[in-house]
Amino acid sequence: MGRSLRSEVFLASEVCIVHAVQRCVRRAFLAGVDEKTGRDYSHRKEWIRRRLEALASTLGVDVLTYAIMSNHLHVILRNRPDVVATWSDEEVATRWLKVFPGRRIEEQLAAPSETDVKALVSNPEQLLKIRERLSDISWFMRALAEPIARMANNQEKCTGRFWEGRFKAQRIVDETGLLACSMYVDLNPIRAAMAQSLEQALHTSAYDRLEGQRGQEIDSAAFDLVVLSNEEAGGFHKNKTLAQQKAELKKHGRHVNRKSGRRIRRDGWLAPLTLAKDVLSNDPQAHHDGLRASDRGFLRIEWTDYVSLLRWTAKDSSHDVDGTDHENAQNVLSRIGIDGDMWRDVVWNFKKYFGQSSCAGKTDAMAEHANQHGKRWRRGQRHLPSSLVAN
Repeated sequence: MGRSLRSEVFLASEVCIVHAVQRCVRRAFLAGVDEKTGRDYSHRKEWIRRRLEALASTLGVDVLTYAIMSNHLHVILRNRPDVVATWSDEEVATRWLKVFPGRRIEEQLAAPSETDVKALVSNPEQLLKIRERLSDISWFMRALAEPIARMANNQEKCTGRFWEGRFKAQRIVDETGLLACSMYVDLNPIRAAMAQSLEQALHTSAYDRLEGQRGQEIDSAAFDLVVLSNEEAGGFHKNKTLAQQKAELKKHGRHVNRKSGRRIRRDGWLAPLTLAKDVLSNDPQAHHDGLRASDRGFLRIEWTDYVSLLRWTAKDSSHDVDGTDHENAQNVLSRIGIDGDMWRDVVWNFKKYFGQSSCAGKTDAMAEHANQHGKRWRRGQRHLPSSLVAN
């Protein structure tokens, strides 16, 4: 059985949560230590993280959870057409041109001009397509993968594929599936024996949130959504070098770097973890500080409960001397109706239970998702552990 159609997994026009997996070609360690040559490409993990951060600041997609491994990456995304709907036509055009600058001579600076923006705004049909693409997970993954491949090929002075074909997409259909998938993603380095604890699991959302809670700051990779005036854009000519073009920007007081150039909390670009209790479900909670699409959380538990449950699931006993994590984990799972005795099995063997399915969650939620697309069941649905069978 082949993969499900993209339209059966997610639509850009509706808010949904998707677990996306993108692998390096031949599953080679192109973002880690190559076993054959011994070359270390681990620095590319930060390339990928910063690109995720930049896209989170510009597109209508929330990054909920991520893990960047040596030969693949996991990311849980929530598309936000409701947030994109709050943006003006000019903002839509500016955001699009920041990520997809086209063939402008100043492409390397990714600075759209007033003329570029007005040209898009004056084309309602094209602008409508762009609005949809800004909240399309497929376009998000495309904008993530292509620049990384170009940078890697340029570094090695070669051509060819960096990533496999299309990314694998899996719809998360309920909170149980989302919690299990989030923990599966956050624990990937520990499952792969690349880290012994959350504090060592670099390039994961769990590590970013832990460091963010401790007050660590990083240089923001968010795009600076500025537009060049026609006068400034007029300083760019084909016969000018990139250095001369940068000098033109500096002359007008513009940032030479296309990033915002500010310091933020390490997890500031990620979607908040906890859903606010006093916010209406139809409120988009659009973010207005240029770091992410929205301020909406995604789980009905606090960060302290999440990390406690995560440590317990990871069997990290060094942080549970008095058994507090075990007790807290059981309480959290009990509140959301999950059998604690099976939880570790579900998370650690998430791929076994859901790896071949186009969706993940409890049996009733998976059945409902299948029915919506004219199917009677989803692969793997009949073999789920008892903790995920609907009561």
